This record gives sequence, structure tokens and C-alpha cells, in this order.
Amino acid sequence: QVQLAESGGGLVQPGESLTLACTGPRFTFSNVYMSWYRQVSGKQRELVAGISETGAPPYYADFAKGRFTISRDNAKKTMYLQMNSLKPEDTAVYFCRASIGSGYWGQRTQVTVSS
Repeated sequence: QVQLAESGGGLVQPGESLTLACTGPRFTFSNVYMSWYRQVSGKQRELVAGISETGAPPYYADFAKGRFTISRDNAKKTMYLQMNSLKPEDTAVYFCRASIGSGYWGQRTQVTVSS
């Protein structure tokens, strides 16, 4: 069974950084495209960044370019999202996703950027 567990969310001030982690211990992590999404209250879930299992260049949404970095450690079966220069508009629930079949989602982790 595919299970994903996110961690690393929290409350930070504008301009600060956070690193999210997503662990998927129960599938062949190294063979799977992984991604981060977020959902602001009242809005649709949106793709933040994605990282290939093949080593291809990662994908970033425009709002993430230059501030966020996605990475993965296949040995640890973990994907990361380093978020720098956070803004209040980055406040959202963040999800990780494994592109297996129709896709599997992690539970969620809340990121709040507020002074």
C-alpha cells in the first residue's frame, strides 16, 4: 500500500525559510515521479514543483521559481521542498504526491507565513 507522510510545516515570518519532507517507505520510491502541491483555503489545489525519477530537470510553478527547491534522496525514500523567502501568500496546506497509477497523496502539512 502506498503511504506518504509529510513533515516540516509550521508558522514562520515573511522572508524566513522552511523545508518540507515527504517520505514514502512502502513503494519503489526511486522509480516514481514525485511532486508537491498546495491548496489555499477556498482555492483549487495547485502544483508547486515536481521531480522526475529519471534525473530530468525539476518543474517549478512560476511562483516557486527562484525561491523553492525540490529534491529527493532515493536512499532515504524522501522528497524535500526547500522554501526560501516565504511570503504570506505561500500560506497553504501542502501535499506531496506520488505518480503511481492515478496518484497517491500524503495527508498534508500546514505552512503559515505571517508576521
